[in-house]
Amino acid sequence: MRADEIRDAASQPRSPERSPRKSRGYKMRDAACKQFAGGRRALSVRSPHRPDTEHLRLLRLPFPIRLLLASCLLISCLSPSPTRSQVPPPAPPQNRPVALVGGTIHPMTGPVIERGVLVFDKGKITAVGPDVPVPPDAEVIDIRGQHVYPGLIDANSIIGLTEIDSIRATRDFAEVGDVNPNVRAEVAVNPDSEIIAVTRANGVLVALAVPRGGVIAGQSAAIVLDGWTWESMTLKAPVGLHVYWPRMTPVRAFFVFVSEEEQRRRAEEALRKLKEAFREARAYWTAKKAEGGHPGTPYHDVDVRWEAMVPVLEGKLPVFVHADTLDQIQAAVAWAEAEKVRIVLVGGADAPMAADLLRQKDVPVITGPILELPTREWEPYDAAFTLPARLAQAGIRYCIGGDGGAWNERNLPYHAAMATAYGLPRDEALKAITISCARILGIDDRVGSLEVGKDATLLVATGDPLDIRTQVTRAFIQGRPVNLYNRHQRLYEKYREKYRQAGAR
Repeated sequence: MRADEIRDAASQPRSPERSPRKSRGYKMRDAACKQFAGGRRALSVRSPHRPDTEHLRLLRLPFPIRLLLASCLLISCLSPSPTRSQVPPPAPPQNRPVALVGGTIHPMTGPVIERGVLVFDKGKITAVGPDVPVPPDAEVIDIRGQHVYPGLIDANSIIGLTEIDSIRATRDFAEVGDVNPNVRAEVAVNPDSEIIAVTRANGVLVALAVPRGGVIAGQSAAIVLDGWTWESMTLKAPVGLHVYWPRMTPVRAFFVFVSEEEQRRRAEEALRKLKEAFREARAYWTAKKAEGGHPGTPYHDVDVRWEAMVPVLEGKLPVFVHADTLDQIQAAVAWAEAEKVRIVLVGGADAPMAADLLRQKDVPVITGPILELPTREWEPYDAAFTLPARLAQAGIRYCIGGDGGAWNERNLPYHAAMATAYGLPRDEALKAITISCARILGIDDRVGSLEVGKDATLLVATGDPLDIRTQVTRAFIQGRPVNLYNRHQRLYEKYREKYRQAGAR
């Protein structure tokens, strides 16, 4: 049969008796397609009687655009209303002196002052003592029966770098890759975070925003918990370079699915990357110093990664090494001595076991959470509770850090309180979250104690901040009054009203 005959045969209509039987579903789909086609034709001629096909326009969009629109709709539905999730706005800069009169002042670097007076102006403390003259134009605040403390300092947190763990877009504390010394934590801080308002309501007014992830995570920044932008919140940046030391001993547990050989290989690879990064940075530093020193010396291109490590190699910035076990601590101290860099231990669960080494090398420790269970079967139940007291007895410089997160950093004073119940004197516990912390972070010239010339970053409370019953009634950051209203208080008022209405029925 020729090709033209085949085409003629195919074009002939099939006889009714040979027509395939159509199912009901097929007929319904066929009718819908005809209606849709008719709607398109009617739309093209602008017929007033065209079928209703407006609802199909979204389906004709490309799939990525449809996915984006659906995501935006979901987020808008799940997000709380703006009127209820808005963080209180920061106060303007201080424009007149303020005098806190009649309260008990706890300077942290001197004896307690009963019925004292504290005066601050333009964000700085100008006078503190029992008999201090009050400027005639000052705003006088009577705080009789209350106590004044410097703002508490959280030395290990991701406050401002995260909001909701289940939403990736709000988590900005880790970058891709294992070596990121150029990462700056302060530029990622979200001033409108609900966590900031919740944390400062309990007296924590200064925090160290710490990057996470990889071997060299980046540079941390000390921030105050009030401000319009990250620039206005930054107290000091950078504070130090953060290195996460790999585990030296394989973990054997039912929840670990990686073989011991693979764990050792990963640890060796992490250490290789760390040493290689410092070797590259030192070579870069040497090349940069040689620029222009001799005729014909070529100029070296700027590498932001190694440029960020130059202050560390010069001894201007410390390296914060996150390590807990004894073998990690010993390896980190030996590495620091070989690289000729200053280090600060973060975590340090086994630091008392290396007390002689840490004391000899003058390595301070920022403890991990005190409200913590033992990590080994053979450890006593109070291993974490007694850690600050054991560090103090060993003569090691230390401060108490929070749990390293964000939402629970408001509980920082209660970590110190638990340490007082297990051997740490109360005044030492208060120093561990104020002046001792400020000294280790290198911000003691600004915060940590109530002294003339320092920032007026302080809190007024009904009692001891370590007592869970104490209420913070006022707070000032660099002389600005801080609005203590927060999400926790809003929810408390909401559900109190619920039960008030239920009781009225």
